[in-house]
Amino acid sequence: MRHLPSRPTRASRRRVLGALVAGLLCTAGTVVPAAAHAPAPPPAAGPRAANGLALTPPMGFNNWNSTHCRAEFDEEMVRGIADIFVEKGLKDAGYEYVNLDDCWAVPERDAEGKLVADPVRFPHGIKAVADYVHAKGLKLGIYTSAGTRTCDSVGIPGALGHEFSDARQFADWGVDYLKYDNCNNQGVDAKERYTTMRDALAATGRPIVYSICEWGENKPWEWAAELGNLWRTTGDINDSWGSMLSIMKQNLPLSAAAGPGHWNDPDMLEVGNGGMTDTEYRTHFSMWSVMAAPLLIGSDLRTASRETFDILSNEEVIAVDQDPLGKQGKVLSSEGGRWVVAKEMKDGSRAVALFNETGSPQRIATTAAAVGLPRASGYTVRDLWDHTTRNTAGGLSTTVPPHGTVLLRVAADRRWAAHPPGVELALEGSPLVEAGRTATLTTKATDLGRTPALTVSAALTGPSGWRVEAASPTRTAALPTGGALATRWRVTAPAGASPGGYDLALTAQYRSPTGERIRSAVAFRAHVVVPPPAGGGYLGDLPQLSASNGYGPVEKDTSNGESAAGDGHPLTIGGQVYAKGLGVHAASSVEYYAGGACDTVTAQVGVDDEKGSKGSVAFEIRADGRKAASTGVLTNAMAPQPLSADVTGAQVVRLVVTDGGDGVDSDHGDWGDLRITC
Repeated sequence: MRHLPSRPTRASRRRVLGALVAGLLCTAGTVVPAAAHAPAPPPAAGPRAANGLALTPPMGFNNWNSTHCRAEFDEEMVRGIADIFVEKGLKDAGYEYVNLDDCWAVPERDAEGKLVADPVRFPHGIKAVADYVHAKGLKLGIYTSAGTRTCDSVGIPGALGHEFSDARQFADWGVDYLKYDNCNNQGVDAKERYTTMRDALAATGRPIVYSICEWGENKPWEWAAELGNLWRTTGDINDSWGSMLSIMKQNLPLSAAAGPGHWNDPDMLEVGNGGMTDTEYRTHFSMWSVMAAPLLIGSDLRTASRETFDILSNEEVIAVDQDPLGKQGKVLSSEGGRWVVAKEMKDGSRAVALFNETGSPQRIATTAAAVGLPRASGYTVRDLWDHTTRNTAGGLSTTVPPHGTVLLRVAADRRWAAHPPGVELALEGSPLVEAGRTATLTTKATDLGRTPALTVSAALTGPSGWRVEAASPTRTAALPTGGALATRWRVTAPAGASPGGYDLALTAQYRSPTGERIRSAVAFRAHVVVPPPAGGGYLGDLPQLSASNGYGPVEKDTSNGESAAGDGHPLTIGGQVYAKGLGVHAASSVEYYAGGACDTVTAQVGVDDEKGSKGSVAFEIRADGRKAASTGVLTNAMAPQPLSADVTGAQVVRLVVTDGGDGVDSDHGDWGDLRITC
């Protein structure tokens, strides 16, 4: 099953169309055109890792995510991006390639069978653009498809049957990078098509990074290292949390395939395009770096915000991606959406991503030993986003905000005592507050360091109008290693506070043994919640604490539909229509407040009929993190399945839909007749 969202991006729609056209043409007996001006292929080239290119993951820019084929993709834009790389320090940070995607050419070849640049978009031709980019000390990339046409609906010529001619033309223009797509492939074996272009590039004698954009359909991680420098492991990304998360999860298990000169490619960066928060974009950038993924900027830097540049230019994070050892990070744990991913670095340190998939703050913990470091008297821990260094006795833990990532670089370092001790700030329990009622919360400041933290004080503050009062001591003279200052707080939200999330800030001040004064702070998201109605009712009618979805938003009382809100259809499973419920797309998670007052959640679940015979999903109901009920894998061929869960005493009920183990294509899940009894 193809690893694409069921409602693809614009590019993916064209690719699906291209595959269908390919099937029809093959059925009709269409013959692949003969190579234009193609010399006899040379002997098979060796693995692309031996060509000396992309020994660290490529870094640069590609216009597709921000412009697609719109008119603003032109020579002026490309020159402007090259200028910004230099002026904003991105070149110095390691960004090198300025890549053109689809739509740079006209729909027909010339009389000699050559590709022709669009004279409106590129009036001076591609070579002139390459010369401009090269003059900036940068490199130019270009795009075509391993088919008769590219993925654009206009039908721009692809390279199938023209590989040697097109490769020669790219080399003559001064192209340094080729993205080779998979549309309109006429049913020709993928490895055969990508091998031919490998040989064509080698025949030019020009060093050209070879990016295989095969969408992961034929498991290129198992064979493409002999052909290309990088290969797509997934379908197209789009600028949403659900898309980024789904692609990340598909790419993470493939760490064994990556290394210098041959990389897993989970698609380009969406950082700065506006569909995610800055916290989510920092996660995107952090996880791509831990996965040793190519870092190809997909936003229009001419209009990018300062926050976007701050994320993209974080050289400490970039150094994780560009580490010359070339290891992709490995998942150590992911229970409950609390991910620990560790990447071995050439200097013996470890990059450690503590990633919170969920919609609530989560404490995520591991140890220096667990991430692969040797026993030592102490360790240094560098926070790559806060740019602070602390010492630790070996514990690595922190509270990570919703959808956030704390990225650490940890080392067994004999100089650990030169740094102050690390103090973890945590909030015990879920900060759920009913408006007008006082809730008791407990915070902890724990010394993780090998050295003591001295004269420690804690403070908790809330939004304007909130009342926060300490109910136990907020100070202590010293915290030894592992010691904690626990403080109880009475927190009251205003009576008229609307349901939703509000930030509470916990700060701690302390001194290190050398006298250095340290201030640490962490934000917690408190939720003003509405108690469930007596007797219960339809769960989907209650306010959501959090929601994440594999594609588009979670839909209330309709199917998942397309990518926009409100575009679903009646919830329908096996011909049975449900007026109430939720429509989602794997992987999805939706949380509701039950307040300890409810006992049962019931639903009729299955794959929505809108995807025909496609789709396979599994459903779970969790009560305060405990699995209360689940199904096996359900397919579109199956009738609605009843699902009932005992959630007695739970504060939070979480509804989870995962894919059926074969990717997320068409995985529309319905929670029909979804009810809670209270």
